[in-house]
Amino acid sequence: MAGLTLQGVIPPVITPFTENGDVDYDSYRANIEKWNEDDLSGYLALGSNSETIYLTEEEKLELISITVRHAKKGRAVLAGTGMESTRETIALTNKAAEIGAHAALILTPFYYGKAMSDEALAAYFTEVADHSDIPILVYNVPKFTHINVSAALLKRLSGHPNIIGMKDSSGNVPQLATFKRELPADFTIMVGTASALFPALALGIDTAVMALANSHPNECSRIINYFKDGKVDEARELYQAVFPINTAVTETYGIAGLKHTATLQGYKGGWVRKPLLDSTDRQKQEIEELLKKQSLPVH
Repeated sequence: MAGLTLQGVIPPVITPFTENGDVDYDSYRANIEKWNEDDLSGYLALGSNSETIYLTEEEKLELISITVRHAKKGRAVLAGTGMESTRETIALTNKAAEIGAHAALILTPFYYGKAMSDEALAAYFTEVADHSDIPILVYNVPKFTHINVSAALLKRLSGHPNIIGMKDSSGNVPQLATFKRELPADFTIMVGTASALFPALALGIDTAVMALANSHPNECSRIINYFKDGKVDEARELYQAVFPINTAVTETYGIAGLKHTATLQGYKGGWVRKPLLDSTDRQKQEIEELLKKQSLPVH
């Protein structure tokens, strides 16, 4: 996909597992095909909500391959290929490129967190970008890594021709505003949580990679479309309506809750992979009650 431009809503797609813990590739493919009918601009295979940390390399590559082969024509396919070492990140990124991924989302290395200074991260992302066969984006998700990427670092990295943007899943709106103010206009900033979507739109950020897009893709897209069409009140109303659902699937009930919510919306959530625990019957009931209570406005 030459001259890759990212915009709109991209789900960090869930990975359905069977009850015994195997990847359910048929359900994964079915989800891609169902999302093809929704108002989305692409897919992120191997995001945090994909339970990527629990996948083998063979499973990762097969999931990327399925995404590439079954994604609707014209939609971007991103692959989360960040590993702990520079060497392994480059290797996995180029395997993803060979399969057909259009760009790679690279997580900050975090195991030796205290050593991951701006200098270390700058060297890491620069070397990955130098040797990657596809463009890369920086993935900032302090919730899991306990490392926060600074605006100064991003400004430095934005000058690299193969580093085209970043996904910020911090939910920190003041920091998001700093990123938007300090970074070049052609450096793509993707908001990484629906909780920050409306503020991000107000800042001029209209690309989103959000867990909620797995279960409510069209609602997420409508918020952006309303805002871009000048229907700010409608965008705000729908944002407020989906906010409690987003809290449920990202904070309260986690990935298991997201998968159950997706199942209720007609997708195939499947089970989670251990050591994660599936939702209890009580948690499932609470999610179902929330969805019934939270009627979503349609204009």
